[in-house]
Amino acid sequence: MMRLTINRKIDARTTFARWRINAPYKPITRKGLGQRMGGGKGAIDHYVTPVRYGRLIVELGGKVELGEVEHILIEVAKKLPFPAKVMSREGLEEMQRKQKEMEENNQNPWTFKRIVEGNMLGIRKVLSPFDLHNHGRFTGKFHFPERV
Repeated sequence: MMRLTINRKIDARTTFARWRINAPYKPITRKGLGQRMGGGKGAIDHYVTPVRYGRLIVELGGKVELGEVEHILIEVAKKLPFPAKVMSREGLEEMQRKQKEMEENNQNPWTFKRIVEGNMLGIRKVLSPFDLHNHGRFTGKFHFPERV
């Protein structure tokens, strides 16, 4: 779907797309509804590509500005089953700079990282490995304000 949309809308003489993820390779099996339990795993239904948070999916390059292809990328981002953003190199650097500045200027002593490391109130029992690795940045369950 992504490849079709992008290839249909860009001019191949001046623009190119560089795919940063593999084609779907992971098989997903599914048994039909109303089947009794047992009888094996079931036939392959479709293939997927796992995409981690923060992963760059596609780059557009050539003799083109971001404003010219932004509407194409927004259309593709809306069709994806997860939230996606259109980013330029400058926008990505700005986002990383703001994150670093926020961590350096934090005045709140009770950060997510400190609470988890101290296992305060036994919070590690309810946290997933994803929360532990990303320090609660990308989940809506636990929000600790970074500045006071």
